[in-house]
Amino acid sequence: MLSRTILALRLTHIRAEGALAGSPLAPRCAPFSRGPAGARTCSTRGLLCGLSEEGGVIYALERFAGIAPHHCSSQAFQKMVALLTEEVSVSCSPAVQSLDRCLCDSIHAVSVACVPLITCPEAAPLIGALLKRRVSCGCSHLSEEFIEAVSTALLSKTLVLEDMAVIALWCHSLSSLEGAVLSLLESVLSDPGAVLQRLEEVVSSSFLPKASAQHCCIFLVVNDVFRNVLMAMEENVAVGAFIQVFTSCFLRSHSAQKQQERLPLRAFFPHVPQNLLTPLLTEPSEVPRQAWLEHVSWIGRLLHSMSREADQVEEKGDSPRQRRALFEAWFLLAQRGHWVDVAAELLVSVDAEQSEPLLCLLTFYHHPTDRGHQSSQQIMAAREAWGRMRILFLTHTLPPERLSSMNKLLSSATSANLLLRLLLSFAIFCPAFTSTAVKVLQKVLTQAELKRRAEWLLASAWHRLSRGGALDAALQDRLRALQDSLLPEHISRC
Repeated sequence: MLSRTILALRLTHIRAEGALAGSPLAPRCAPFSRGPAGARTCSTRGLLCGLSEEGGVIYALERFAGIAPHHCSSQAFQKMVALLTEEVSVSCSPAVQSLDRCLCDSIHAVSVACVPLITCPEAAPLIGALLKRRVSCGCSHLSEEFIEAVSTALLSKTLVLEDMAVIALWCHSLSSLEGAVLSLLESVLSDPGAVLQRLEEVVSSSFLPKASAQHCCIFLVVNDVFRNVLMAMEENVAVGAFIQVFTSCFLRSHSAQKQQERLPLRAFFPHVPQNLLTPLLTEPSEVPRQAWLEHVSWIGRLLHSMSREADQVEEKGDSPRQRRALFEAWFLLAQRGHWVDVAAELLVSVDAEQSEPLLCLLTFYHHPTDRGHQSSQQIMAAREAWGRMRILFLTHTLPPERLSSMNKLLSSATSANLLLRLLLSFAIFCPAFTSTAVKVLQKVLTQAELKRRAEWLLASAWHRLSRGGALDAALQDRLRALQDSLLPEHISRC
């Protein structure tokens, strides 16, 4: 029955090349086979109407699909889709799969016949049934052309499938899953000016965080894509923000699952030390504000200890396991970057002794590959810069030599991002007058690239403080003044 119904469906699957290329139907087929995806959908019903004029085709429809000649072509198409969807779904049952025969050839033929119909909305149930069908043998029962066409249609939003069918597609094809991740990343980063306003909205509306929470294997692949992107674009603050937002959406979807259906978070982060996993996955809103210093200091001391231990093991020989754990710790810290923001905020008000683990955390975040003596040098440089900033922002008059020294540090140091984060934290949270903070930024941030990153970090701070309920009227005015200070003089912010 399945093979006969395929024949009926294939009446819609006519290519300009092949046996029918020279037939009277060729002009009708040309726009269907050569046109863009949108033209395929529009011409499907028209093609069926044209085919209904041929006696042989009507006979096939009557015999194999039960369609009378006077019925509308859309009804004929829907009937064929319904028949095939039912048969594909029935073939998934254990009783049918236990038969001593393989149905993969027939299923493969259906998938091939569906390729030109991918963007036709009426074909969506059949496409979903094909994707959700379990493999009963070692064969690949869906054609590569079908998988590629479905992936392309989903990315272009010319095909809508139910969630389980999308998950099945991503399980069938890693390239399709990777394409979905990169497409989401591109969609929110293509407009840098508006990305902060729509970043969380776009990621939350995506199915990827929910699918990642439901299927650990999907999350692990998504995480691998993020690792590669982050290592290639480590200096891009927007990429870091995207990964943080995605991870937060994933965790919300995970916690929303029923407890009996929820995998432990350990399964999603298999290489992160357990004693670091829980503190980093905890939201700042879940920790009392008065306990932030203790919480972040503990994370900083643990990361510093892990780094030193890896260095000691490496001196005795190769240490791939320790280095892997250290890398995974850094990547999770990047995913949960709000604790980095908290550490930078706390550095404005702590004393020298309390600052040490916080500076270690910031240095590890910005320089994860530094080892031994080089890592110690970065911590010393961060400590020196932190001391200079405390003096600079507490001074009523701004000595030109101090401003010039800070400008050189930000312009030439390999730790420019670390120093920029510290500088902006002091500008936002220090007790100095807003006018003093504005003058510091105007004198120190002279390079266009530094200004661009500073604008991003200030907008991120606004968003974080607003969500945490800590953005009062005075802080709003201060942040707005700092943002305006980075704009050309003839431009005023609304």
